Amino acid sequence: MSLVDKQNTFTGMVAKLITFAQQKGYKLTFGEAYRTPEQAQLNAKKGSGISNSLHTQRLAVDFNLFDDNGKYLTATSDYKELGEYWESLGGSWGGRFKTRPDGNHFSLEHNGVR
Repeated sequence: MSLVDKQNTFTGMVAKLITFAQQKGYKLTFGEAYRTPEQAQLNAKKGSGISNSLHTQRLAVDFNLFDDNGKYLTATSDYKELGEYWESLGGSWGGRFKTRPDGNHFSLEHNGVR
């Protein structure tokens, strides 16, 4: 599958995730979607990311999650229902990352990177 085809698949998956979240009563706003390679390098040096981040390939998105009362939910566990749904679509959920769980991160594997 070409990168463009994978990006197109990812975009459709994100649309499904947004719809699912809204049907469950959550509100979502975008966090980080695209990240420049330069920013990915800086994040890796700081220990807050990896240099080959899928954000640089437009295959990852971070969401800000709010409950139906507008309370900002930040714990990885708050994202579990969305993460499990994302995984059912074939994506990788950052809440399962072993080194540093990242509950608000949703990506599509590419060249071995999740």
